[in-house]
Amino acid sequence: MAYNKLYAPPPVPAGVHYQDDEPLGHLPAAQTQAPPATNGGLVLKTECEFPALGRSASYDKFTVLVHAKAPADVASAPLDLVTVLDVSGSMEGQKVELLKKAVCFVIDQLGPDDRLSMVSFSMEATRLTPLARMTDAGKASAKLAVGYIVVRWTGTNISEGLRVGAQVLADRRYKNAVASMILLSDGGDTFKPKGPGQDLVPHLFRQAATRPAPIHTFGFGADNDAAAMHAIAEATGGTFSFIENQAAIQDSFAHCIGGLLSVAVQEARIAVTCLHRGVRIQEVKSDCYGSHVDADGRTASIQVGELYDDEERRFLVLVYVPRARPAESVTRLLKVTCAYRVAATGQAAQTAAPAAIIQRPLELTDDMAPPSMEVEKERVRLEATQDIAAARVAADGGQHAGAARILESRLKAVEKLSATGACESLKEELQDLSARVGDRREYQQTGRARLLAGMSSHAQQRASASSSTAKAPRAYLTPKM
Repeated sequence: MAYNKLYAPPPVPAGVHYQDDEPLGHLPAAQTQAPPATNGGLVLKTECEFPALGRSASYDKFTVLVHAKAPADVASAPLDLVTVLDVSGSMEGQKVELLKKAVCFVIDQLGPDDRLSMVSFSMEATRLTPLARMTDAGKASAKLAVGYIVVRWTGTNISEGLRVGAQVLADRRYKNAVASMILLSDGGDTFKPKGPGQDLVPHLFRQAATRPAPIHTFGFGADNDAAAMHAIAEATGGTFSFIENQAAIQDSFAHCIGGLLSVAVQEARIAVTCLHRGVRIQEVKSDCYGSHVDADGRTASIQVGELYDDEERRFLVLVYVPRARPAESVTRLLKVTCAYRVAATGQAAQTAAPAAIIQRPLELTDDMAPPSMEVEKERVRLEATQDIAAARVAADGGQHAGAARILESRLKAVEKLSATGACESLKEELQDLSARVGDRREYQQTGRARLLAGMSSHAQQRASASSSTAKAPRAYLTPKM
């Protein structure tokens, strides 16, 4: 379609369906033949909080760390991407020009097997381009459409933008292995009463079973509705990123796209089974990832989903360990396996960790191996995540001094562990957040958004694409992000 300055695609009325996505330039993953593996698959490990327990002792909520890591430098899977872009009046000037530049950068990163559709919204939503392959011709057409994006002073209807973006994904005739939606907005929805951001999520995206893709949200500048943007991402399995420094929008997009273009593992599901007849699973700490413990405590599962190239997930499994029998020198606690699908080929795979075991000496001695630092690091991270959420509640309630005290107290505990070389990025994050919550004005401008971006990143165990004027390290970053 040709674009000119006097033409913009018409708004999309409800009930319209798209069935014009460009055919794939390759066979779907399920129909491809997998090449021989050269660098292995997903790696699964376990680590016990103590290497040994006295033979006569039982232990309640003994912690076992389950660690999953995706393979590195594997073939990438093609992507279907929909960008939903705010073009309301507040985006006028430098903001919209930075946005255009960033979107053109995204277009350049996509390959000929990736497909892109762009949606813009103000009061109404417009599909700027159909879902098309990013061949040289496809990129030229997409960039032409970007060049004619115009700001409209008619309000901000995030819900409508998401509806149209969702329709593009739902109506696909062909499907790439990976799909995602990116939402960018610098304000709040002016067409719906202010409330839970989940209300803005299209119905199709509200259930994991029917959701065609996660929605990764970007709050652009100090006036974005960070609570709504975080809620949209949280409800759909995406991440929320806060672009504090507007000039860094391209870098923020680069981190997100780098991850989406490096999905290595899909539909990963971890299964945990007790080995010793007296061992029982009491609890699984799995952040936002769905987990289930069977009624008898003998088995549990964790729904992990997608992993980027070289990306990691850590979960804590709490078990009851009974007293050992008189002649029992070793207790076999857990068997842990993971079934998953290789994203690039669609082939099913499975891996298993060595059994989680502990020694059972008659008496514990001083020369026993020390407690696991990896288990302690994960426990501290989870506690810090809870405190970040508590600080947000306190600050939203006007208790800014109380919010700062929560974070400063947690910071002292983290600093003790940081002295050993662990949790350095968490320490820096808590220092940054505590400086932003104590003052009401600073909290409203940047603190709330930074807290929510941190909560999103920790819940997903995935790097946020947030930018900041502060120099702070980024947790969970993978080589290709």
